[in-house]
Amino acid sequence: MRTHRLGRSTVEVTELGFGGGPLGGLFAPLDDETAAATLSAAWDCGIRYFDTSPHYGIGHSERRTGDFLRGAPRAAFTLSTKVGRLLVAQDPQGRSDEAFHVPATHRRVWDFSRDGVLRSVEESLTRMGADRIDVLFLHDAEKHFDVALRDGFPALAELRSQGVVGAVGAGMYHPGKLTTLVRETDADVVMLSGRYTLLDHSALDHLLPACTERGVSVLAASVFNSGLLATPRPAEGATFDYAPASPDVLHRVHGIADVCEAHGVTLPQVAMAFPLRHPAVAGIVLGMRSPDEVRHNAAAFDTHIPEQLWSDLQEAGFLDERAPVGTPK
Repeated sequence: MRTHRLGRSTVEVTELGFGGGPLGGLFAPLDDETAAATLSAAWDCGIRYFDTSPHYGIGHSERRTGDFLRGAPRAAFTLSTKVGRLLVAQDPQGRSDEAFHVPATHRRVWDFSRDGVLRSVEESLTRMGADRIDVLFLHDAEKHFDVALRDGFPALAELRSQGVVGAVGAGMYHPGKLTTLVRETDADVVMLSGRYTLLDHSALDHLLPACTERGVSVLAASVFNSGLLATPRPAEGATFDYAPASPDVLHRVHGIADVCEAHGVTLPQVAMAFPLRHPAVAGIVLGMRSPDEVRHNAAAFDTHIPEQLWSDLQEAGFLDERAPVGTPK
């Protein structure tokens, strides 16, 4: 699988990355054995970039990711995690954690201060049994952006200078705030959720031009927009960004699927390939929860997409005219 370097760092990621949200029991329970088998399938498919966070299952995702990767040569993979939420122990009293189906043994406390960042990193390293983190992101800082920019990012840069972290940036869904971060810091990479997909091109307004200008890499997450683009045709009750898809959006998706089928490919295959057409995008990150899902996605990712398809989508009005449709990097 091809790799790309993140910004001006020496860190490289595979074009297809493994998103660790489901390893934390996102939306449904997941046992340790299935988690390990899923990670093993990802490795067997050539994935070498693994992303996680303390937020995902209040530490379960980090622990499971670390348990698996400790059996692999450290130089053979890239590991990222995030800061912004500290985990504080509590009595679960029989409760489950938010959208993650794990016992609520901890609660989250927002903290983008320097001390909070350093504590979060120390705890993540312990949970994962790792000696270093390759990529560290400010996580979901939209409502805490001023303190994250003022205090959190300098702490990330400090850790980078010490060699504890290889590359730094932020992971958010808000392209405007990520644009500010790109323009006002020396970030290496941003992880953008759901804002550069077949259905949402808003990152083309400011973020992607800023990343191109500043030499900052982009990792595209939520490329299926919460499931709407994950099947060849929208499934009944399909959601767009975690809300029921509107009739207009569904009509658009069916139109895109028509073009895909005319070229002998499927909507998910094209949805995975689309972000990588942009020169600033180094990879995509998919959350996966079973070995079969990993193998299915890896095979779809490896599908050849006819070049004419991109022009046809653009001519039909399904792609922004600013979206690159030429030969990718």
